[in-house]
Amino acid sequence: MTSTTLETTSIETPKDMKTFFIIWGGQLISMLGSGLTNFALGVWIFDQTKQATPFAITVLLGTIPRVLLLAFAGSIADRFNRRRIMIAADFLSALLTLSIFFLLNAGGLQLWHVYALAALGSILSAFQEPAYTASISMIVPKEKLGNANGMVQMGQALSSVFTPLMAGALFVSIGFNGIILIDFVTFFFAVGALLLVRIPQPERTSEYKDKNVWQDMQLGWNYLYERKGLLGLLLYYAMVNFLLNWSAVLLIPMVLSRFTPNTLGIIQTVMGVGMLAGSIIMSSWGGAKKRIPTAIGFIAIGVSGMVIAGLQPNPWLIGAGLFILMFSVPLASGNSQVVFQTKVPHELQGRVFSVRSTISQSMMPLAFLTAGPLADKFFEPLMQEGGTLANTFIGQIIGTGAGRGIGLMAIIAGLIGILVSMIVYANPRIRNVEEELPDALPAEEKMQA
Repeated sequence: MTSTTLETTSIETPKDMKTFFIIWGGQLISMLGSGLTNFALGVWIFDQTKQATPFAITVLLGTIPRVLLLAFAGSIADRFNRRRIMIAADFLSALLTLSIFFLLNAGGLQLWHVYALAALGSILSAFQEPAYTASISMIVPKEKLGNANGMVQMGQALSSVFTPLMAGALFVSIGFNGIILIDFVTFFFAVGALLLVRIPQPERTSEYKDKNVWQDMQLGWNYLYERKGLLGLLLYYAMVNFLLNWSAVLLIPMVLSRFTPNTLGIIQTVMGVGMLAGSIIMSSWGGAKKRIPTAIGFIAIGVSGMVIAGLQPNPWLIGAGLFILMFSVPLASGNSQVVFQTKVPHELQGRVFSVRSTISQSMMPLAFLTAGPLADKFFEPLMQEGGTLANTFIGQIIGTGAGRGIGLMAIIAGLIGILVSMIVYANPRIRNVEEELPDALPAEEKMQA
């Protein structure tokens, strides 16, 4: 990753979304390829282990390095050329995918390889994420930020809709090796799109220009700490992320414990359709006037979907609950993202956004670390025939047997999420943060190319 010399040429913020559409299209194709590999790896892991814990470990190792490195990576995103950072991250991710192909062909792919690759991919994601999110407000007009954020969510939704169906068909026709090769090729679309565009760099003002990387990291933390409404909002997101991931990371073993991989693919497709529907609404709507109360409301609706998904070992009910959850995600995230994009100056967005992600995702590793063992050693035995809760009203309501302990975890997480959302909404510092903090982005400002 090389630094670039910032020139003094000033340009204006782009007045259309052409650059954003090009980058978004390349990233979408790459996400489709990655989704194919992730689905195939999930089936491979369950086939090898028949346990929930390896899924949680994989996700844990795919999260911890990113969370630990985000604050540092945010400083890098503000200091160096964000486009080149994204290109480097995509290129190295392609090499990781290719390594899976070689291991498979050699017949040597083992679980620890998957763990290591997940950790390395997480490191690359730590640098990709702040560079991408901080670039959006540089290439999208202020009044279109809500629409752009909806499209970012839409890209993830399209991947969720199509990759399970595509992966199931491709697994039969070309096998795991063929899927890996497709994923490898899709990275070139992401890199090619970035090579076609220019992303303006924000001017580093004299207030921040002479700070070192460590001071940059502190600056991101201090910016949020001094704005209690934003900080409280992030602590709320951290709690919600913990609750959702504590049970959602076990979705695959919960479904596969009773149903076929084809059923899992359909349920994951339904989740993607829900996210796609919410993303389409967000991208066309642009968001509410009162964005934070709206975001809290959609989070409450979303976590109620977890309760529904855990109620019965019925694929229709599981699909309906997860549809509600994923429908709410882009509407909550899109509205919240615009608030941060408009309240944080361009030259600080890499640092502040990375710290924001660190805080909001800080509890996720704990969720991944505890979810698998708790499911295998505690909740699942509770709900087996003859288990402690099997003959209670809980067993009568949600059923007993394989996967019902994970269902109970989803119900508990959803109910706590609803309660936390009510408490946060009652806090005026969080609910009224949009009115209390002035916008940091003017209609036009000068930037360096």
